[in-house]
Amino acid sequence: MSNSETIIRSTLAAEGDAQARFLAELVKVPSDNPPGDCRAHAERAAELLEALGFEVERHPVPAETVTAAGMISATNLVVRRKFGEGPVVALNAHGDVVPPGEGWTKDPYGAEVVEGWMYGRGVAVSKSDFATYTYALIALDKAAEAGAKLGGTVELHFTYDEEVGGEIGPRWLIDQGISRPDLSIGAGFSYNVVTAHNGCLHLAVTLEGKSAHAAMPFTGHDALEAANATLTALYDWRKGLSAQVSKIEGIGSPQCTVGLIEGGINTNVVPDKVTFRLDRRMIPEESPAAVEAELRALIEDAAKPFPGITVTIKRVLLAAPLMPLPGGEDLTEVLAGRASEVTGETVVAKGVPLYTDARHYTASGVPTVLYGAGPHSIEEANAHRADERLPLDDLAKATEVVALTLLDLLKEA
Repeated sequence: MSNSETIIRSTLAAEGDAQARFLAELVKVPSDNPPGDCRAHAERAAELLEALGFEVERHPVPAETVTAAGMISATNLVVRRKFGEGPVVALNAHGDVVPPGEGWTKDPYGAEVVEGWMYGRGVAVSKSDFATYTYALIALDKAAEAGAKLGGTVELHFTYDEEVGGEIGPRWLIDQGISRPDLSIGAGFSYNVVTAHNGCLHLAVTLEGKSAHAAMPFTGHDALEAANATLTALYDWRKGLSAQVSKIEGIGSPQCTVGLIEGGINTNVVPDKVTFRLDRRMIPEESPAAVEAELRALIEDAAKPFPGITVTIKRVLLAAPLMPLPGGEDLTEVLAGRASEVTGETVVAKGVPLYTDARHYTASGVPTVLYGAGPHSIEEANAHRADERLPLDDLAKATEVVALTLLDLLKEA
């Protein structure tokens, strides 16, 4: 073990309690998205970072851009630490979270610790990686102060719109020229190095007819009847998705879910309008354009037999899949090696069936992997569910892995 590694490990051991308190402060500030009013959380995060000695760049997203994304406020934070000439490595985590929902046995903003697990909305996804990446950089800085020869820059990108697509977070930072990283690591869990994930298409479908008195339904055009046929066609069609299986381990098959439906006026009125939203998960081998075209045709064809019905289909979200890029092999190999060493388990590169805002880095040509603090699975973390939780031991392990990976990537020969 090198002296630099010893310094990193001893620094993180000494800072463990402080790191947990840092994370707790982030959990205690709500940043639910929707509604997406995240300015206060960004300011609190910036204050905590500045108290640790970091210079924090605050990049408020213009109001009209935020509104167009369906949010109220968003301020992206950037911290830069240059150690010398060399690659720029961005570490990205998001501070916005899904609303708590029902069923909690702990305060979703309480950051309560029970038997080594911290509970709270966002504690695992992904406020934990604000703490992971911040303290990894602190440890790397200590190694540099002690004489480690490093070349390159580490940037912390803390953004606030992952739950609505990442367009005004990572995408905006890149489009505005605020950052031009060579490599990036996005929020993930401690026992997997994720190099690929699914894409996602959200469509909003509206079927409109003509209302009528329930005593004379034949004088109207029943939008619900047409919607029923359309949904039946969709559910029949999705049975065939299981025949497609990605070649990438961990991805599985495409999926389609109708998650929202709304319509009708009253019990005694023929429904004049029904809307529903669907979520289509795409494996990396699929073409997003072809997937969307197929769905549009399926929906329109299913509604055609119903006179007086018009169909409107609006794309709400199109998130491209994450795929490995040339130049990312070393990053993946180093992360997997260090994670295996620190966790005592064999950690390999794989895919996951969800989607993240890390895709915006790869879309800009930046090799990207996902790695951060968390247990073995999103189910174990209760991610996006009641009683979301994080093992603090895994927070410590992930931070050590990231710090040692940065040491390996930036160490001068």
